[in-house]
Amino acid sequence: MILHAALFTWRPEVGPEEVEALTGALEEMAGALPMLSGYRCGVNLRLRPSPADYAVVALVADEQALAAYLDSPAHAAVYEAHLARMIESRQAVQLEVPDGTAL
Repeated sequence: MILHAALFTWRPEVGPEEVEALTGALEEMAGALPMLSGYRCGVNLRLRPSPADYAVVALVADEQALAAYLDSPAHAAVYEAHLARMIESRQAVQLEVPDGTAL
Protein backbone atom coordinates (compact mmCIF):
# COMPACT_ATOMS: atom_id res chain seq x y z
CA MET A 1 0.00 0.00 0.00
CA ILE A 2 1.02 3.62 -0.49
CA LEU A 3 0.50 6.51 1.89
CA HIS A 4 0.29 9.87 0.11
CA ALA A 5 0.72 12.98 2.29
CA ALA A 6 0.32 16.54 1.04
CA LEU A 7 1.17 19.59 3.16
CA PHE A 8 -0.17 23.02 2.30
CA THR A 9 0.74 26.54 3.36
CA TRP A 10 -2.04 29.03 2.70
CA ARG A 11 -1.87 32.47 1.17
CA PRO A 12 -2.20 35.19 3.84
CA GLU A 13 -5.75 36.10 2.84
CA VAL A 14 -7.16 32.58 3.39
CA GLY A 15 -9.67 32.61 6.24
CA PRO A 16 -11.11 29.90 8.48
CA GLU A 17 -14.39 29.74 6.55
CA GLU A 18 -12.50 28.81 3.36
CA VAL A 19 -10.55 26.12 5.21
CA GLU A 20 -13.79 24.72 6.68
CA ALA A 21 -15.39 24.63 3.22
CA LEU A 22 -12.31 22.87 1.83
CA THR A 23 -12.39 20.26 4.59
CA GLY A 24 -16.05 19.51 3.88
CA ALA A 25 -15.39 19.23 0.15
CA LEU A 26 -12.39 16.93 0.65
CA GLU A 27 -14.28 14.65 3.04
CA GLU A 28 -17.22 14.44 0.65
CA MET A 29 -14.87 13.72 -2.25
CA ALA A 30 -13.03 11.01 -0.30
CA GLY A 31 -16.28 9.26 0.58
CA ALA A 32 -17.09 8.92 -3.11
CA LEU A 33 -13.72 7.56 -4.30
CA PRO A 34 -13.50 3.76 -4.00
CA MET A 35 -9.73 3.62 -4.59
CA LEU A 36 -9.11 5.27 -1.20
CA SER A 37 -8.49 2.77 1.61
CA GLY A 38 -8.12 5.57 4.16
CA TYR A 39 -8.27 9.35 4.16
CA ARG A 40 -7.72 12.18 6.64
CA CYS A 41 -7.45 15.92 6.23
CA GLY A 42 -7.30 18.87 8.55
CA VAL A 43 -5.69 21.92 10.04
CA ASN A 44 -2.17 21.64 11.49
CA LEU A 45 -2.44 21.51 15.29
CA ARG A 46 0.95 23.25 15.54
CA LEU A 47 2.16 21.00 18.33
CA ARG A 48 5.63 21.24 16.76
CA PRO A 49 7.10 23.99 14.54
CA SER A 50 6.09 23.69 10.89
CA PRO A 51 5.25 26.11 8.11
CA ALA A 52 2.37 23.87 6.95
CA ASP A 53 -1.16 25.04 7.66
CA TYR A 54 -3.03 21.95 6.49
CA ALA A 55 -2.44 18.29 5.63
CA VAL A 56 -4.12 15.62 3.55
CA VAL A 57 -3.23 11.94 3.95
CA ALA A 58 -4.56 9.25 1.62
CA LEU A 59 -3.97 5.49 1.76
CA VAL A 60 -4.24 3.58 -1.54
CA ALA A 61 -3.43 0.07 -2.72
CA ASP A 62 -0.77 0.90 -5.29
CA GLU A 63 0.64 3.44 -7.72
CA GLN A 64 -2.27 2.90 -10.13
CA ALA A 65 -4.79 3.68 -7.37
CA LEU A 66 -2.81 6.79 -6.42
CA ALA A 67 -2.91 8.02 -10.01
CA ALA A 68 -6.64 7.26 -10.21
CA TYR A 69 -7.22 9.34 -7.06
CA LEU A 70 -5.01 12.29 -8.01
CA ASP A 71 -6.26 12.36 -11.61
CA SER A 72 -9.94 11.85 -10.78
CA PRO A 73 -12.49 14.47 -11.87
CA ALA A 74 -13.63 14.74 -8.22
CA HIS A 75 -10.10 15.63 -7.07
CA ALA A 76 -9.75 18.16 -9.90
CA ALA A 77 -13.09 19.73 -8.97
CA VAL A 78 -12.03 20.26 -5.34
CA TYR A 79 -8.73 21.71 -6.51
CA GLU A 80 -10.44 24.15 -8.86
CA ALA A 81 -13.19 25.14 -6.41
CA HIS A 82 -10.94 25.57 -3.35
CA LEU A 83 -7.23 24.79 -3.41
CA ALA A 84 -6.17 26.72 -6.51
CA ARG A 85 -6.83 30.08 -4.86
CA MET A 86 -5.67 29.05 -1.37
CA ILE A 87 -2.23 27.51 -1.87
CA GLU A 88 0.93 29.50 -1.21
CA SER A 89 3.08 26.34 -1.27
CA ARG A 90 2.63 22.57 -1.37
CA GLN A 91 4.78 19.58 -0.60
CA ALA A 92 3.91 15.92 -1.06
CA VAL A 93 5.46 12.57 -0.27
CA GLN A 94 4.54 8.94 -0.84
CA LEU A 95 5.54 6.20 1.57
CA GLU A 96 5.26 2.44 1.30
CA VAL A 97 2.99 0.92 3.93
CA PRO A 98 3.70 -2.82 4.07
CA ASP A 99 0.62 -5.01 3.84
CA GLY A 100 -1.72 -2.17 4.72
CA THR A 101 -0.36 -1.95 8.24
CA ALA A 102 -2.59 0.26 10.35
CA LEU A 103 -1.20 3.69 11.03
